[in-house]
Amino acid sequence: MKYQYIVGIDEVGRGPVAGPVYVCGVLIECELLDEIVSGSQDPLRDSKKLTEKMRLRWFEYLKKLKQEKKISYHIASLPARVVDAYGINPSIQTCIDGMLKKLIPETIRDKTLVMLDGGLSAPVAYPQETQIRGDENIPSIGLASIIAKVSRDEYMTRLNSSYPQYEFTNHKGYGTKKHMELIQKYGPCEEHRLSFLKKILNT
Repeated sequence: MKYQYIVGIDEVGRGPVAGPVYVCGVLIECELLDEIVSGSQDPLRDSKKLTEKMRLRWFEYLKKLKQEKKISYHIASLPARVVDAYGINPSIQTCIDGMLKKLIPETIRDKTLVMLDGGLSAPVAYPQETQIRGDENIPSIGLASIIAKVSRDEYMTRLNSSYPQYEFTNHKGYGTKKHMELIQKYGPCEEHRLSFLKKILNT
């Protein structure tokens, strides 16, 4: 096998009207990947297709593997004000670039294949492949998807204590009908992406 390690990368939080965007990368030795995936009691698929309980079990399992030094992972995020200033795609790219520098040691870069979901890309210095629906079909990307989603959901739930009027626990910052009604009632807070709310704020 040409590569000794594989890194799966996925982002969560591209579409919400509030909260940060999260990007996670998971580094695994290729020969351990099947063992790690089969070691969970739950199936591995796109995090959005798992129940919350399944995602949390996966998350605890992956944290345990990290403590045992069987995998490594790193999460990068940028807040709403940065998304507003630079746009969602540049913000995601900044997260990817910074996360990879911390996740992959220079000594193993050439031995590591970076797998990315959808339209994501890594700096050209990294060997890489992009897979459409990678979070569903590529195990390493699926693992990154779970870590990113659970981590972002936890952040949005914590926000509820500071901004209870927006009910972040229920919608995690996505533009549900109820969330949009609450924004119209109370106005936006610093966690809202004003660039995503131009239509509603101008009405």
